[in-house]
Amino acid sequence: MTKREIAAVLEEMAFLLELKGENPFKVKAYSAGARVIESLPEEPSVLVQKGILRNVKGIGEGLAGVVTELVTAGRSTAHQEMKASFPAGVMEMAGVPGLGPKKIKALYENLGVGSVGELEYACIENRLVGLPGFGQKTQEKILAGIRRFKRHQGFHLFANVVGEADCILEAVRKAPGVLCADLAGEIRRRLEVIQRIALVVAGPQPQALAEALQSIPDVTQVERHPETHTITARSPQGLPVSITLSDSAGYGWELLSATGSVEHVEAVKQSLTAHRGSQKGESEELIYAAAGLSYVPPELREGHGEIAQAAHGRLPVLIEAGQVQGIFHNHTVWSDGSATLEQMVGAARSLGYRYIGISDHSQAAFYANGLKEDRVKAQHAEIDIVQKKFPDVRIFKGIEADILADGAMDYPDAVLATFDFVIASVHSRFNLSEEDQTNRICRALANPYVTMLGHATGRLLLSRDAYRVDMKKVLDAAAAHNKIVEINANPHRLDLDWRLCGYAKERGVQFSINPDAHSTEGLADVPFGVNVARKGGVTAADVVNTLPVEVVASRLQAIHSKALS
Repeated sequence: MTKREIAAVLEEMAFLLELKGENPFKVKAYSAGARVIESLPEEPSVLVQKGILRNVKGIGEGLAGVVTELVTAGRSTAHQEMKASFPAGVMEMAGVPGLGPKKIKALYENLGVGSVGELEYACIENRLVGLPGFGQKTQEKILAGIRRFKRHQGFHLFANVVGEADCILEAVRKAPGVLCADLAGEIRRRLEVIQRIALVVAGPQPQALAEALQSIPDVTQVERHPETHTITARSPQGLPVSITLSDSAGYGWELLSATGSVEHVEAVKQSLTAHRGSQKGESEELIYAAAGLSYVPPELREGHGEIAQAAHGRLPVLIEAGQVQGIFHNHTVWSDGSATLEQMVGAARSLGYRYIGISDHSQAAFYANGLKEDRVKAQHAEIDIVQKKFPDVRIFKGIEADILADGAMDYPDAVLATFDFVIASVHSRFNLSEEDQTNRICRALANPYVTMLGHATGRLLLSRDAYRVDMKKVLDAAAAHNKIVEINANPHRLDLDWRLCGYAKERGVQFSINPDAHSTEGLADVPFGVNVARKGGVTAADVVNTLPVEVVASRLQAIHSKALS
């Protein structure tokens, strides 16, 4: 098992222990252990093999035993026993927004509620109102959470799916007779959430291809459908897999039509008809050329005006991940990160970055160990020390400062002036009205010390909806005050939404693609943010952290000087 899979098991065990009412210290040990495992520089299997797992800080004897069993057997006896002590639906209830272990425990013990369906029925029958610690408002919030949960069923984060999609593609390409094969559909368009995995394959031997799929661990329900020239299956995570079989001559059209949105494919068909072009062609490039269009990158094939741009040769040259030279918005153990400042800088250097911005949480974020003014000074002193150890990586002193409810920043100007850059973010009071939330953020953007806006809408994909905010007004304010807007690359956020990038570009807003990393592993999330930028038609020239370190330093200094004047 990988460290991510092991961390997920430990998190689930922490949840189940809390559900059982176990010692809070034991619960915390498993939860903290999950973070330690996920932030390891190497896979746990290596440490188990070397016999040095117990040397890792935060991994006690009990945890080491569980991790070792997961590595060697692929399962944990303790984990299986915990799961068996509750109905399977209890874990499903954890997916309902706003429902934590304590509430689930109360519902299960007092009302016998053991699934999302039973919970919804209990709410409809008004049975939660009389339960201690609940009441009418809580019941209404839980019902709203159930509605969100149901909307998201069957959806998966892109980052959680792309690995197994690539694994399936690799196996398919090795099958006898396969001439070419590619991913298609929403995963090739790099949508932020995925419902299915689609592929197009030219020249396969259908039976051999089906056998190749069956050989992939945990791929199930492999079926051939000769009448539709397809093969279907279920991925290890249970996503539907659909493979379209094609001959070489028709591969271009099959891949194009299986990739683009309905609107995009229909527009290409109309353009082909207008130009008397053929759908036959071995490549997508030939199909677009026959339609009188420039080649449209898969990320743009959403029916959002890309056909008109392609017809006039005006498609943007999209940013590439390799063009990002440095990264802002990174957390360390100074607040809620799991790696030291030195470890984060070292990891950034190993990824080839020329600069890194350290931006731990500000003092209002007490839940995240936010920095009081004295700790800001102490961190800056440590940055100066670490900078001498890494002369080839520029460290910028930053902060992720909370935007308070009235739009004021979390530090006085005198403290804000000590940073090289300031990311302004909303971390509380998500329930303000749209007008109040909009005014709050716009006021923060007017602050001369603010450099950029962090995770603009506060959404957590498949978990928390964006707060109510007029993003066009926010982007207008960013443009008016010459502020950068973050494209947050964390796979759970991917915020700014790609659908808003075009409007931001029209207003002249520049972006920064930031990992919002809380571990060294999180630094590798930048490509997910690049996906968002590409879908939004963003070029390298639109992104400040594609600039060389000298230019970025000069620009930050200019903003700082202007704020002081």
